[in-house]
Amino acid sequence: MSDRKQKHPEIDPQLLQLLVCPLTKGSLSYDKEASELISEKAKLAYPVRDCIPIMLVSEARQL
Repeated sequence: MSDRKQKHPEIDPQLLQLLVCPLTKGSLSYDKEASELISEKAKLAYPVRDCIPIMLVSEARQL
């Protein structure tokens, strides 16, 4: 295990440009502190676990 493991890892900016909200197909923004991808249009926050976005509406939390 790496000693440099970050509490709030970054998401690859190129990946972020490709991802869209599965519900609205709208753009997402990354909240680094909460480790979530935010869909303002759907008012949902999708979790990011171990640098992997969980793009399931059933896993998202309401904003």
